[in-house]
Amino acid sequence: MIFKKLSIGPAVLVAAAFIGPGTVTTATLAGANFGYALIWALVFSVAACIVLQEMAARLGVVAQQGLGETLREVLVQPLIRYSVFVLVTVAIFIGNSAYQGGNIAGASLGLDALFPKLPIAWPLLISLLTFSALITGSYKLLEKALLGLVFLMSLAFFTTFVLTKPDMAALFSGVMPSLPDGAILTVIALIGTTVVPYNLFLHASFVSNRWSSPEDLPKVRKDIYFSIGLGGLLSIAVISTAAAAFFNTQISIQSAADMSVQLEPLLGSWARISMGVGLFAAGISSAVTAPLAAAYAITGILGWSSDLKSRRFRMIWLIVLLIGLVLASSGYRPLTIIWFAQIANGILLPLMAGFLLYVMNQSEILGRYKNTLMHNLLGLAVILVTLVLSAKSLWSAFS
Repeated sequence: MIFKKLSIGPAVLVAAAFIGPGTVTTATLAGANFGYALIWALVFSVAACIVLQEMAARLGVVAQQGLGETLREVLVQPLIRYSVFVLVTVAIFIGNSAYQGGNIAGASLGLDALFPKLPIAWPLLISLLTFSALITGSYKLLEKALLGLVFLMSLAFFTTFVLTKPDMAALFSGVMPSLPDGAILTVIALIGTTVVPYNLFLHASFVSNRWSSPEDLPKVRKDIYFSIGLGGLLSIAVISTAAAAFFNTQISIQSAADMSVQLEPLLGSWARISMGVGLFAAGISSAVTAPLAAAYAITGILGWSSDLKSRRFRMIWLIVLLIGLVLASSGYRPLTIIWFAQIANGILLPLMAGFLLYVMNQSEILGRYKNTLMHNLLGLAVILVTLVLSAKSLWSAFS
């Protein structure tokens, strides 16, 4: 499979899913608008991601199947079964389509920074490139190259973080939970860009292709802790560089060129180009994987073939791609689309996490590897916190 060929653990690509335009944009806006005050939201998000992805990975190793297939197996009461299937299918479509809109908008934002004077419909071009990669299967080669570019952008943020000498006292004070006025939607967006709901379905399937014995669980966990922990550190670096560059200034962030200001201490006049290339790479790599992820998740839960050439499989990723194109071409600012895509993911997260927690307590599937009391308490804590935040954000929106 692809992960064996790449010789990297599945958690690396799970982390790569949230080191995209959504993370760069959301973390930049968080740092610019609230300084270091929302560092705690990222710390929580990374911890929640590790807790949930460990469960998904353990399911894949022990049961040798994905979350969708397992739900089909354990839900035998027809009404409950079909209700869950509809909920999950709709949630995956909504979440991934919104996420896809953000991916295309992010890649377009990058190209607009690189070629600001070219009158080209970037979302359409990105969608055509994505379609070509998916229909031909060349996304595997594309993924390797784009991951390299995303790595270089990440390195630039880490280096800038060191060079700008952030206020460490303010940074560590940001670990203590607080909710400044107007910050609730940004908190939800930070969670949604880190704990990506469809990854709960995909990680289990990916891990089952890499490891086949419960004896491999220590390797699986090491892969998760390293990859997701590193992704979390990058997110914190982005917030910190944005706080240093934008907080308490009058700078309005409207484009990739505006966001690139935070990289100027390291890259100078090359900052805009670096940000443009990084956003394009992160956006288009996620634009390829998100529709693919939706297809794997939905075919799994509906019991359809997951063959890449299957008509139903292709139909699913094509629908997600087209909805993403419509969102990215809707006339809304790219930063707005990206930001709201992360909010949608954050609101859908408790539902997906609840299904995962239910599956992880099935003795007939997992035997002695089912959730312990500590696993369940941690999982419930994640669900409760995200539920409260989601309810608060929805209440704020409607009131």
